[in-house]
Amino acid sequence: QVQLVESGGGLVQAGGSLRLSCAASGRFVSINAMGWYRQAPGKQRELVADITRGGSTNYADSVKGRFTISRDNAKNTVYLQMNSLKPEDTAVYYCDAFLRASWLTSSDTQYWGQGTQVTVSS
Repeated sequence: QVQLVESGGGLVQAGGSLRLSCAASGRFVSINAMGWYRQAPGKQRELVADITRGGSTNYADSVKGRFTISRDNAKNTVYLQMNSLKPEDTAVYYCDAFLRASWLTSSDTQYWGQGTQVTVSS
């Protein structure tokens, strides 16, 4: 059974910072792309940032220059450092990861974390 467990959400004032973490555990042989999404009330889930196993990153325009995604492959963990937070960043943040169950499988499976609430007050 694979699990992605997020932590680090909370309430912060505008201009503040938070760091989210997401650790993968369970039976798999490799983790490829990992990422962070968010969903605000009444809105669709949107990509915030993602990162390949080799460290190439991609960001939504709305967070460029403020958020930084990183990963520690030895710990099967992805991070999202969020600086200069704005009220419009308020959402539930979800991590995802593409995992290979075994070397006998030819494709990855996408898994999701349970979500962590980030609230930015003005």
